[in-house]
Amino acid sequence: MKVWRQSCAAVVLLCLCVYNALAAPTTNKQTERKINILNESGSKFAIYWINPQTREGVLMTVPDVMHGASFPLNSFVGHEFEVREVPAASTGLCKSEDQVCRSTSFEVSPGDEQTFTINKHYEIKFVDDKVKAEEQASQIVQDCKMRATTKLAGAAGDAAKTQEAMDDLVECVEVGVASSLAKANEELAFQASIRKGMAEQMENYTCVDLETDTTPPLETKRWRSEKDKKVRNVQILFNRPSSKIHVIDNFISQEECEAMAAAAEPRLHQATVADGKGGSHFSEHRKAMQAGIRVHWEKEKNGDKIAQLSRRVYDYANFVLDLGIEEHGQEDLMSIQYFGRGMNDTAPDRYTPHCDGDCDGLEHKDGTRMATLVMYCTIPEFGGHTNFRNANVHVKPKQGTGVFFSYMDPDSKVMDNGFTEHSGCPVYEGEKKIVTQWIRYGVDAENPWDSFNTLGVKLSEVEDY
Repeated sequence: MKVWRQSCAAVVLLCLCVYNALAAPTTNKQTERKINILNESGSKFAIYWINPQTREGVLMTVPDVMHGASFPLNSFVGHEFEVREVPAASTGLCKSEDQVCRSTSFEVSPGDEQTFTINKHYEIKFVDDKVKAEEQASQIVQDCKMRATTKLAGAAGDAAKTQEAMDDLVECVEVGVASSLAKANEELAFQASIRKGMAEQMENYTCVDLETDTTPPLETKRWRSEKDKKVRNVQILFNRPSSKIHVIDNFISQEECEAMAAAAEPRLHQATVADGKGGSHFSEHRKAMQAGIRVHWEKEKNGDKIAQLSRRVYDYANFVLDLGIEEHGQEDLMSIQYFGRGMNDTAPDRYTPHCDGDCDGLEHKDGTRMATLVMYCTIPEFGGHTNFRNANVHVKPKQGTGVFFSYMDPDSKVMDNGFTEHSGCPVYEGEKKIVTQWIRYGVDAENPWDSFNTLGVKLSEVEDY
């Protein structure tokens, strides 16, 4: 069955290529669109492309899309798709009241950045750049109307005050819309320039150039830790609402590194990556050894090195993001080790480009990661740099340094759009030992990190779909 479905997928791609050729010029570069389909239905579903001539559905998803996951797709304006609910494997029934499997369909529009969200009623919420602009403009008008209403209520028949309130309403709308448009245009121009520049730089070239130093900072600030009262220099390498990259000097001490190494030694195992289905698996894209270290918070007052280190991580995250992040429910500290085997190693320890959390520009999923702090304990002789290729930021390891990067706007809760995608460059000579803390938003003692799968879905809500 699996082989048959994979064969079908290959046929689908061939059919689409043939169809696109026959349908030209209506399907060309001008009408090509990237779309994203989000599953918030509570069950698995399959996606079918609808042949415009025969009206037959051609399966596009192998395997099915589970609840909480998304499915990106390259398509064209006017293409039609159908989403069909998949029955539970154990019962053969679906989740509707009459247990009949539901379906819905949609058509690709001319807008850019199209997202189709399927809810539990199999209704579609559609959002693209135009819809976002309309929603934002509507919100601006509503906010201004509320402001004007308050002023009118205090006018009490005074003509001058009434006119003042109306003038204020007009000015509020004009300024708000102008500011919104300027921000949107600036964002588009910024991303276009950055991505165009990065297209000229190859990831492997940057990593192989062992002489490359850390990117010069935009600015340097000082941070004073509330716990140890030390003042540390912070280099701001990248600074946008949803994407921040900082380098903090002397963040982790030698004693803290030794405490982490001792705790990790008996637990080291091969590192894994998220599999896109809610779990994880081994991958050739990530070659390293790792061990999760639980923080014993009850020992913090007694000077426990690991607890002190972890507290510093959350203190800095709150200093930058002001979200009141607490230690309760967070992931363990992670000890990660890479080993060099010589300059001629054809498969060195490394971690190819990836995002620690979602970096799709969509809203944050409750309970998922939103920031990372990487701390360097042992520095390799050659290699092991950290490269943020889309942001044109490169970090050369320095013992004791911490690299903090966040990928959620603390105000809007919108995720980074790819600027914090990063890689751990190959380690050729020596060892690279780091301590990493992934920081989540929406977890607490009652809803810890391991009560969510890697898609941000509560495990208690995942049935046999």
